[in-house]
Amino acid sequence: MVDVVKRDGRREPFVPEKITVSAVKAGAPLEDARRIAQGVERAAHDGISTDEIRRRVLEQLRDQNAGWEQNWLVYDRAVKKRKAAEIPQPVAR
Repeated sequence: MVDVVKRDGRREPFVPEKITVSAVKAGAPLEDARRIAQGVERAAHDGISTDEIRRRVLEQLRDQNAGWEQNWLVYDRAVKKRKAAEIPQPVAR
């Protein structure tokens, strides 16, 4: 079982459905959202941080549709009250 390390240090099981729901809320069709979640799940390892998950999700959203990435970032700022500096930046490839 893969555990995720939350920002406050708590650990909880990795739940790919959370990614699917978030990707759909960002505008991705359900099948695309599921593929994104499956991709992150394949890369997940025990102790993966929520920041790493977020980076991976944002990268996949951006690769498929930049608007979906922007929708996710707007939600992060508005609902989760994250500042731009707290939102992980894309990893250079």
